[in-house]
Amino acid sequence: MQIVVLDGYTLNPGDLSWAALEALGPLTVYDRSSPEETATRAAAAEIVLTNKTVLSREILLRLPQLRYIGVLATGYNIVDIAAARERNVPVSNVPDYGASSVVQMAFAHLLNLVQHAADHARSVAAGGWSRCPDFCYWEFPLHELAGLTMGIVGFGRIGRGAATVARAFGMNVLVHDVSPREPAEGVRFVGLDELFRESDVVSLHCPLTPATEKLVNHKRLAMMKRSAFLINTARGPLVDEAALAEALGAGRLAGAGLDVLSVEPPPIDNPLLSAKNCYVTPHIAWATRAARQRLLDMAVANVRAFLDGRPQNVVNR
Repeated sequence: MQIVVLDGYTLNPGDLSWAALEALGPLTVYDRSSPEETATRAAAAEIVLTNKTVLSREILLRLPQLRYIGVLATGYNIVDIAAARERNVPVSNVPDYGASSVVQMAFAHLLNLVQHAADHARSVAAGGWSRCPDFCYWEFPLHELAGLTMGIVGFGRIGRGAATVARAFGMNVLVHDVSPREPAEGVRFVGLDELFRESDVVSLHCPLTPATEKLVNHKRLAMMKRSAFLINTARGPLVDEAALAEALGAGRLAGAGLDVLSVEPPPIDNPLLSAKNCYVTPHIAWATRAARQRLLDMAVANVRAFLDGRPQNVVNR
């Protein structure tokens, strides 16, 4: 079967191998595909893999050979699931490949906000320490995590991982999740408003749904402590970006660490790119080499399972 990868560069910019996928059939890998190129490039393919290239109903109707779609990610909103189901085309995703890496990024942002290690290192490199009359100095408030409260929104694998790390730092942990969850040691389940009111750090680890879009809005930001931090390594639209920028600018929130935005790449006028005490990374929580290798291995396993007549991780049964 002909296999086409529409946008393979972010998964594999050259440090991984496509050999395992190539062993399953004739393979063509494109670094990126524009909307205008997508249908033409995928026209002869029976198996199409995509990360962020959109497969809309209109495009799917132009792919007569298509038998399987593999999403090179956990989120699959870039595929018209209903249109694929109508054509009996299974769509598989890759769940849980990057939980450890995402937890790591959440705490990278939090540690940056409470220690500013890179900012202080730049200050030292610029001569700040050499000119200092004292043996030490700091240019930002420094915070100890022990004894602070982390509020975790969403308690799947990533949320649970975040809770484990938070407790290792000596933090108290509050959790909100819409689904019933088993009790966890050292974790207290609370309502969403209580979590925002009581937490020193709010970290988002929930999926994007109509119910969670702009979950962090003017109302909930007003509930937070002025000394609190917001971390988002989940999905950009969970946050009302204008409301967050306003709260940061007015000093009603101490800082934010974000790995995702509502539009990616963001327009240059996104208010969070210049907001006070706001640190934005370019959606790289998932992108450690180890996580990308797991993603590729699981994507290949999904294709192999489909070819064997037992598709797995199907999201549109």
